[in-house]
Amino acid sequence: MRPRLKEQYETTIAPELREKYKYTNVMQVPKLEKIVVNMGVGDANQEARLLEMAMSELAIITGQQPSFRKAKKSVSNFKLREGQRIGCAVTLRGDRMYEFMDRLFNMAMPRIRDFRGLPKKSFDKNGNYTLGLREQSIFPELNIDKIERVRGMNVTFVIKNTNSNEESFDLLQKFGLPFQRPN
Repeated sequence: MRPRLKEQYETTIAPELREKYKYTNVMQVPKLEKIVVNMGVGDANQEARLLEMAMSELAIITGQQPSFRKAKKSVSNFKLREGQRIGCAVTLRGDRMYEFMDRLFNMAMPRIRDFRGLPKKSFDKNGNYTLGLREQSIFPELNIDKIERVRGMNVTFVIKNTNSNEESFDLLQKFGLPFQRPN
């Protein structure tokens, strides 16, 4: 069965973007390439099991096995050595990407306390959008009783074929990403 958001992109979102921006070729239409979910575990250098727990929680949330992220350089103030495991990340593509995005927008984000929408300023120069989540407990897949430490995570939407942040914004808004309304 095809993911709902993938079908929506192909049937309505892509033709609307093509019409709005007057693309001559279908390959010019912005497309979501991948979603990267990153969870930093800074205190993993004291207890290695914290990183294992974070990896298992991220695997439950995304449905895919995460990979380790290692420190790029040593920092003596943080008792950190180069090459030490300090986080985990998952790169989602294809159907899993659309299913995760659907769960994030429709099930997890409504559970965020005092949620007033996402800022529009979080686009980088390439048109990719990154949002930060303060806790993993907003995902209904996780058992709240088994969570030992509240951890945040970054979710990056990597968008292909975009010339401006406006095109990326339109794409994500049509998918249903809840942006803040101007006052």
